[in-house]
Amino acid sequence: MVLSWNYCNIPAWRIASVEFNEQPEPIEIQGVVQCNAHLFRMLESMDDPDERAKVFDDFMCVKFRLHEWKQETGERARLSLKNGYLRFLRGWGFDSNSIEGAVLKAWVESRFGIPPTFHRGKVLSDAPCDQMAFATDRMKGSARTNAINQQLDLLFAFCQYELGRRYPGERWFDLYRGTQDSNQYETLEIINKRERIVRLNNLCSFTPDQERAFEFGSTVWQTRVPLVKIVFFSRLLPSPILKGEEEFLVLGGAYRVKTVL
Repeated sequence: MVLSWNYCNIPAWRIASVEFNEQPEPIEIQGVVQCNAHLFRMLESMDDPDERAKVFDDFMCVKFRLHEWKQETGERARLSLKNGYLRFLRGWGFDSNSIEGAVLKAWVESRFGIPPTFHRGKVLSDAPCDQMAFATDRMKGSARTNAINQQLDLLFAFCQYELGRRYPGERWFDLYRGTQDSNQYETLEIINKRERIVRLNNLCSFTPDQERAFEFGSTVWQTRVPLVKIVFFSRLLPSPILKGEEEFLVLGGAYRVKTVL
């Protein structure tokens, strides 16, 4: 997998490594917190996470004009404003290989420098035919959206802020991931019969509920996920997005996983 440059304070090869998972450092997308300092100053004075989430959503609506879509007369303009960050999170919840999933994976590649390894049933390689489906879905989704990358930048910054407020001192969560075919993942190292290091897609879903993970595949992996690699979690916002599985969206790369028996 070829890693590219990114917009972060930490290089892509480091973020995608097992060593980073063991010794995580805060990840910042360049300029996001600084350019939205007023938002984070407001959040500092609030103790209720639901209140902070509402302020965040209101801020997003105003900054990206997401609430103005009904005022537009042109269909393209209406869709551009209507298709905000929440729509893409919902789309991921239905199908991570959808158009919305492609946009989210493309954002991860753009900001963190980690390319996707899997989309729409294919392991992505440098072959044009493998890249075409991903590129097509990515362009379809991005073309009708108002500054979706910038919206997701701010969502990540808010998520990291909230994790720090809600779980002070915590560095990792033990999370689970179910899969129907563990052989589709590249194995980087076999540690023992139950443990191995695998390369996960650049954005992937986990749950804190071991039993729930078995609903998504007969093989369930347990891994220790650094909080700094969490992009979104189901309790971040009051809306019901991804709440069914208590889902966590996590930056991928190499992970040490243990098969749950």
